[in-house]
Amino acid sequence: MAFTADMHDDIEEILITGEALQARVAELARVIAEEYRGKDLILLGILRGAIMFMADLARQLAMPLDMDFMAITSYGNSTESSGVVRILKDLDEPIEGKHVLIVEDIIDTGLTLRYLMENLERRNPASLAVCTLLDKEKARDRDKVIEPAYIGFQIPDRFVVGYGLDYAQKYRNLPYIGVLKPSVYQGE
Repeated sequence: MAFTADMHDDIEEILITGEALQARVAELARVIAEEYRGKDLILLGILRGAIMFMADLARQLAMPLDMDFMAITSYGNSTESSGVVRILKDLDEPIEGKHVLIVEDIIDTGLTLRYLMENLERRNPASLAVCTLLDKEKARDRDKVIEPAYIGFQIPDRFVVGYGLDYAQKYRNLPYIGVLKPSVYQGE
């Protein structure tokens, strides 16, 4: 794997600037705060990719809330989902009778999210919804995919990194969403 000394050199194109990200997060927070007014809300961050988005979203939400995290994987160090979902870290607290908003970094095939939703629904929350930063534009079997209640951005079907999203655990700290040069992950 050939990472350059400057991560920015590995980026083919910036899809979403840091300024656009912050503006959209603030907008999502206003809508979410209005819709969950008077309810006990739990933000459920999906580690590790959603950490930047969730932290910024939580800071923008002008309301009391709890936060918890799960770690699930279907990618490993690949650029495509394996289709096999594993829970690496489960919730710390029960969610029965609580309003849960899953905070996700990206929806690609949607199969991982479907697995997660089915798992969490068995725990009897008062409500369960999804807020995703990115939703890839790709053909999906809509009968098998959970539609998010809140979407930050629709993006093309390209491999993106930054603002929490990674390739082989790198690039999460980029302040924008960028398309990774294929030469980085194709080993050229």
